[in-house]
Amino acid sequence: MDCNCKSNKEKHSYHFNISEVVDGKVQEVMNFNFGGHHDLAAMVERTNEKGDISEKHAKELVVGIRLLHHVLKKCAGDNSIFSDFYPVFEEFKKAVKNHYNG
Repeated sequence: MDCNCKSNKEKHSYHFNISEVVDGKVQEVMNFNFGGHHDLAAMVERTNEKGDISEKHAKELVVGIRLLHHVLKKCAGDNSIFSDFYPVFEEFKKAVKNHYNG
Protein backbone atom coordinates (compact mmCIF):
# COMPACT_ATOMS: atom_id res chain seq x y z
CA MET A 1 0.00 0.00 0.00
CA ASP A 2 3.04 2.25 -0.10
CA CYS A 3 2.72 5.08 -2.58
CA ASN A 4 6.27 4.59 -3.94
CA CYS A 5 6.48 8.35 -4.47
CA LYS A 6 9.10 9.34 -1.91
CA SER A 7 11.49 10.52 -4.63
CA ASN A 8 8.72 12.20 -6.59
CA LYS A 9 6.72 14.51 -4.35
CA GLU A 10 4.12 15.36 -6.98
CA LYS A 11 1.10 16.87 -5.25
CA HIS A 12 -2.27 15.18 -5.69
CA SER A 13 -5.53 16.91 -4.85
CA TYR A 14 -8.83 15.12 -4.24
CA HIS A 15 -12.38 16.27 -3.62
CA PHE A 16 -14.62 14.04 -1.53
CA ASN A 17 -18.37 14.38 -1.96
CA ILE A 18 -20.33 12.28 0.51
CA SER A 19 -23.95 11.59 -0.34
CA GLU A 20 -26.61 9.69 1.55
CA VAL A 21 -29.59 7.93 0.04
CA VAL A 22 -32.74 8.48 2.08
CA ASP A 23 -36.06 7.16 0.84
CA GLY A 24 -34.59 6.70 -2.62
CA LYS A 25 -33.34 10.29 -2.83
CA VAL A 26 -29.66 11.21 -2.94
CA GLN A 27 -28.64 14.15 -0.83
CA GLU A 28 -25.19 15.57 -0.23
CA VAL A 29 -24.26 15.51 3.44
CA MET A 30 -20.67 16.79 3.29
CA ASN A 31 -17.77 17.53 1.01
CA PHE A 32 -14.13 18.40 1.53
CA ASN A 33 -10.78 18.59 -0.22
CA PHE A 34 -7.83 16.40 0.66
CA GLY A 35 -4.35 16.40 -0.78
CA GLY A 36 -0.86 15.08 -0.44
CA HIS A 37 1.86 13.29 -2.34
CA HIS A 38 0.11 9.91 -2.34
CA ASP A 39 -1.49 8.65 -5.55
CA LEU A 40 -4.62 7.07 -4.06
CA ALA A 41 -5.65 5.38 -7.32
CA ALA A 42 -2.25 3.70 -7.69
CA MET A 43 -2.32 2.62 -4.05
CA VAL A 44 -5.78 1.08 -4.51
CA GLU A 45 -4.62 -0.70 -7.65
CA ARG A 46 -1.63 -2.26 -5.87
CA THR A 47 -3.78 -3.23 -2.89
CA ASN A 48 -6.42 -4.74 -5.17
CA GLU A 49 -3.78 -6.73 -7.11
CA LYS A 50 -3.05 -8.84 -4.02
CA GLY A 51 -6.55 -10.30 -4.44
CA ASP A 52 -7.32 -10.95 -0.79
CA ILE A 53 -9.95 -8.22 -0.46
CA SER A 54 -12.51 -6.86 -2.91
CA GLU A 55 -11.87 -3.76 -4.99
CA LYS A 56 -14.46 -1.92 -2.90
CA HIS A 57 -12.63 -2.84 0.30
CA ALA A 58 -9.27 -1.92 -1.24
CA LYS A 59 -10.65 1.56 -1.94
CA GLU A 60 -12.09 1.88 1.56
CA LEU A 61 -8.85 0.67 3.16
CA VAL A 62 -6.60 3.06 1.24
CA VAL A 63 -8.81 6.11 1.66
CA GLY A 64 -9.52 5.31 5.31
CA ILE A 65 -5.85 4.89 6.21
CA ARG A 66 -4.81 8.04 4.36
CA LEU A 67 -7.54 10.18 5.95
CA LEU A 68 -6.93 8.82 9.45
CA HIS A 69 -3.15 9.18 9.08
CA HIS A 70 -3.59 12.81 8.07
CA VAL A 71 -5.74 13.64 11.10
CA LEU A 72 -3.52 11.78 13.55
CA LYS A 73 -0.39 13.44 12.19
CA LYS A 74 -1.90 16.93 12.24
CA CYS A 75 -3.64 16.60 15.62
CA ALA A 76 -1.23 14.44 17.64
CA GLY A 77 -0.18 17.42 19.74
CA ASP A 78 -3.73 18.62 20.32
CA ASN A 79 -5.17 15.71 22.25
CA SER A 80 -3.81 12.65 24.03
CA ILE A 81 -6.40 10.49 22.26
CA PHE A 82 -4.57 11.18 18.99
CA SER A 83 -1.03 11.08 20.36
CA ASP A 84 -1.64 7.82 22.25
CA PHE A 85 -3.13 6.11 19.20
CA TYR A 86 -0.64 7.43 16.63
CA PRO A 87 2.19 4.91 17.36
CA VAL A 88 -0.27 1.99 17.29
CA PHE A 89 -1.71 3.24 14.01
CA GLU A 90 1.80 3.59 12.53
CA GLU A 91 2.49 -0.07 13.34
CA PHE A 92 -0.78 -1.08 11.70
CA LYS A 93 0.01 1.04 8.65
CA LYS A 94 3.48 -0.55 8.39
CA ALA A 95 1.94 -4.04 8.57
CA VAL A 96 -0.57 -3.16 5.83
CA LYS A 97 2.23 -1.75 3.63
CA ASN A 98 4.32 -4.89 4.14
CA HIS A 99 1.36 -7.13 3.33
CA TYR A 100 0.35 -5.32 0.13
CA ASN A 101 3.84 -4.40 -1.09
CA GLY A 102 5.84 -7.33 0.24
